[in-house]
Amino acid sequence: MTDFTQIRYTVAGGVATVTLHRPEKMNAFTGVMMNELLAVFDEIDADDAVRAVIVTGEGRAFCAGADLSGGAKTFDDGDWSSPTDERTRRDGGGRVTLRIFDCKKPVIAAINGAAVGVGATMTLPMDVRLASTSARIGFVFSRRGIVPEACSSWFLPRAVGISQAAEWVYSGRVFDAQEALRGGLVRSLHEPSEASSSLTVLPPSSIAACVPTPCCSPCIRPRPTSSQQNRSWRSFSRSIGAGRPRIPTNAVTRDCACATRRMPSTKRCATVGSRT
Repeated sequence: MTDFTQIRYTVAGGVATVTLHRPEKMNAFTGVMMNELLAVFDEIDADDAVRAVIVTGEGRAFCAGADLSGGAKTFDDGDWSSPTDERTRRDGGGRVTLRIFDCKKPVIAAINGAAVGVGATMTLPMDVRLASTSARIGFVFSRRGIVPEACSSWFLPRAVGISQAAEWVYSGRVFDAQEALRGGLVRSLHEPSEASSSLTVLPPSSIAACVPTPCCSPCIRPRPTSSQQNRSWRSFSRSIGAGRPRIPTNAVTRDCACATRRMPSTKRCATVGSRT
């Protein structure tokens, strides 16, 4: 089993538990964490003893979003993205969500606290989302002057409907667990002591008995890859030349012509009605 520094990985009774482990930073997402999540899901798929997966966070947060301690360089290429070849540039959160989407085992999110930015979007490809009554969730990208990442423009409308998805993304506000339940983002709410372990809600025997193939994936094809490629370009275009005026909110949250003009001519974005 691989040694990890920013996540914890255990297997018991056929159930793998992946715990985001930077409690002093509210489990903020980094390039290291991205690579470790990619690696652990490779291990999970290769291990026939694992029948299902639980993803949760250590301490009082699930994941407080990207670690912004790097300031203006937070979203530079570095360890977040693929090599600098423009044809392969991909955002780090999107690489994780696509890997989770491709996982051969059912994946359950146990949202034990704050889940903001990539902390919220990484849960979208998971098969079931449970939340603590104290959890707070936010798709805050419009308030940071960046585009929704991690394929969330593809996953979120499919999870909660386009109207609810648009309201949460356009406002960029942080909302409580009750609203997440009403909006269909989470399956159920649980006291903090329960939400930290999905085993108290979904018994180990029922999880371990799962057929290790996501049942819903064929129903939501085509794949979200093209959405991630599109959003990766926009994320990168806003990360270079720090200090430039921000793109207006409607330009960074819509797949429309106003956003197209700010992208390389060879990377045309989809129309509003597209489902790519």
